[in-house]
Amino acid sequence: MATAETPANDGVRGKGEKPLVLFATMALLAALSAAATATGPTAADTPSVWLGPSWEDASILSTVDFEDYPGSLYAINKTIGSRDAWSSGFTGQGVDVAVIDTGVAPVTGLSLDGKLINGPDLSFESQSDQLRYLDTYGHGTHIAAIIAGQDPGITSSYGQASKSIFVGVAPEARIVNMKVGSSGGAVDVSQVIAAIDWVIQHRDDPELGLNIRVLNLAYGTDSIQPYEVDPLAQVVEKAWMAGIVVVVAAGNDGNASPLRNPAYDPYVIAVGSAQHGETNVTNGSYQYDRISPFANCGVGRTIDLVAPGKSIASLRVPGSYADDSYPSARVGERLFLGSGTSQSAAIVSGAAALVLSADPRLTPDEVKYLLMDNASPIAGVPTACQGSGVVDVHFVDNRLPKVNNVWQKHPLSDGSGLLELTRGSDHITMDGIDLTGEQDIMGQPWVGFSAPYTKCWKEGKGKATTTVCQETQVTTDTLWDGGDWNGTSWSGTSWSGTSWSGTSWSGTSWSGTSWSGTSWSDKTWSGTSWSGTSWSGTSWSGTSWSNRNWTGQSWG
Repeated sequence: MATAETPANDGVRGKGEKPLVLFATMALLAALSAAATATGPTAADTPSVWLGPSWEDASILSTVDFEDYPGSLYAINKTIGSRDAWSSGFTGQGVDVAVIDTGVAPVTGLSLDGKLINGPDLSFESQSDQLRYLDTYGHGTHIAAIIAGQDPGITSSYGQASKSIFVGVAPEARIVNMKVGSSGGAVDVSQVIAAIDWVIQHRDDPELGLNIRVLNLAYGTDSIQPYEVDPLAQVVEKAWMAGIVVVVAAGNDGNASPLRNPAYDPYVIAVGSAQHGETNVTNGSYQYDRISPFANCGVGRTIDLVAPGKSIASLRVPGSYADDSYPSARVGERLFLGSGTSQSAAIVSGAAALVLSADPRLTPDEVKYLLMDNASPIAGVPTACQGSGVVDVHFVDNRLPKVNNVWQKHPLSDGSGLLELTRGSDHITMDGIDLTGEQDIMGQPWVGFSAPYTKCWKEGKGKATTTVCQETQVTTDTLWDGGDWNGTSWSGTSWSGTSWSGTSWSGTSWSGTSWSGTSWSDKTWSGTSWSGTSWSGTSWSGTSWSNRNWTGQSWG
């Protein structure tokens, strides 16, 4: 059994090797702060364009029982019906949820044997033995715990656990950790596409022991490229058609804003944020009867559901960027207070896992239908800003509502658009040079899942025979080939016996001293020059480091 102290024994192995689960190792967590500064790319600048709040000032809870306030998982699970689903025997068991984020740290609540499985680390920190897979930012762990956190030592049913015990929405679901973001938040959309592609290819791989049925994505760009041609939209649709429920945060740009990409794709479940009214408490359950002002509602394509997203208390990562930068967001020793549609999407991902544990035969379209059809509408709120209402899983029991002939019929994306337009205004930067154009982080030309192909045939007979050719498109299922993606190595050793250890990444050297001999910038990687505007400021839902957004407002 692998531990975080033996990073060569990675969570997901090459062909024919079994996955290894990750135990909590606090020694590495204590080293995160110093190691991130020394070896990992960080965000050099703090964008101030994000409209919504992120990490909160927990001093507002000094006079309340934070274990029973509306942003606690105890209160949320009671209100949305998770506890009733658990009592019926449905806890997310048998369902793996892929979390594409900043990594997941094996803190208490995510440290039980079998809880956490590492996929490949596709972040800029993958070359560091000390940082690989770990959440140096503090966001991914917050999200994973909401979905499937589970404290050790629960001796009775989850529904009988005390308020002090941390329990996520689907406590027996497993988390597949797909790290793409670094401590400073740096990530390019090509890394996100690669991660989704990997999840699709390994969703039910019997040799890896996976059953990925839900994908949680709190990432989104401000691209306005039509989804019908967008490469990111195409890959989330590929996941959906492969049987994976894709849950995406709507964005935190304000109610009047369009949905971010890929939340704007009509196939996925686009999630907005609701918050509680202080006086609306019924039988110990809170009423989330307001739309959070920071949440995107959408224009044309609007959100499908809302879930609690204001001042959510989830697990803290000691020594992470968020923890060091915002100590006021700490709630006691274990929890951290944060707001955003990221947190809302995590709640819906957990809800989807509960539904699938009740009936694994359901398709993504059917899961989306059930969640929307059973949501609780908010009186007086326009449909555009709440979709079908607040997610509610009281219906998850031994007799799920029947769904017949339920499928979505939207036009599919062909991915023929530009990767640069998918990025929108969000670009990673090294030494003042943006990664732009039709290339991935390795400087490899972006071709996508559809490639041009010339089809020729013969017409006529004898001397009148002529050759006729027609340009067409050929679609490939995946861009992965062992440890190569999009035609070049992303693993260094290409899924060798030591797995995704990555002594070199680009085929020459990408160990922290060189980007790539043929990279997009031909610049030396300094380790401190990544600005990462597409994660930490203008596209990662639920995170913002702007002082003007750090309001410290009460959760009321």
